[in-house]
Amino acid sequence: MTTWLRFSANGTAGFGTLEGETILVHEGCLFSGASPTGARIPLAEVTLEAPCAPTKIVALWNNFHQLAAKLNVAEPAEPLYLLKAVTSVAAPGATVRRPAAYSGKTVYEGELGIVIGKPTTNVSEQEAAAHIFGYTVVNDITAADILNRDPTFPQWARAKGIDGYGPFGPWIVTDFDPATAHVRTILNGAERQNYPLADMIFPPARLVSLLSQDMTLNPGDLIACGTSIGVGVMKEPSNDIAIEIEGIGTLRNTFVQ
Repeated sequence: MTTWLRFSANGTAGFGTLEGETILVHEGCLFSGASPTGARIPLAEVTLEAPCAPTKIVALWNNFHQLAAKLNVAEPAEPLYLLKAVTSVAAPGATVRRPAAYSGKTVYEGELGIVIGKPTTNVSEQEAAAHIFGYTVVNDITAADILNRDPTFPQWARAKGIDGYGPFGPWIVTDFDPATAHVRTILNGAERQNYPLADMIFPPARLVSLLSQDMTLNPGDLIACGTSIGVGVMKEPSNDIAIEIEGIGTLRNTFVQ
């Protein structure tokens, strides 16, 4: 298993792999031909950036059996998804701010993220695994009161596309098995979500295959696999929000009203 990250230090940006508390700096392309430079930087001396720069973010709705049962809605026959603005990306550790133009509720959604590693068009489920570069942690933040404000048009893209409402990281891990892990969301020190990734209706390889039948997925594209039970509102003026997936890591951010 390899852990890839992007960072900034002393005014310059870079990427590399993590060994313990040390970054092995690389050059070239993260997804093809990356090679170590020989430089090593302590993790504590850098600022982490979002671990890749997606050309699109695909976000799933109703992708867990437990959530469908709780909401009393039918499980979908095919993936239900939206595209989240790439300008919603926020780095690990960043402070996310509710925009001045919006005064409603904002909710957290702890999720697994799939990062694509090569151009992916119309691949089979058997082929899809080779197109997955790795996995990360996502908080698919949502301006809940916008979503159904207009009864004629559910505003998924707007509610989820606000600047900063798409933090992910802290890094990308390869060779991760989602079937054995849970997603935990901790809000202001209290656990709010703890659900198994094995409960996904469309697990990663099937999901990548089905999405690739609609659109080409590019290296670095991010698929947020959807959330399960326990979604809630961030109510405090300042909220510490942590999403943890054992085997990947913990994504921490602050949300300010």
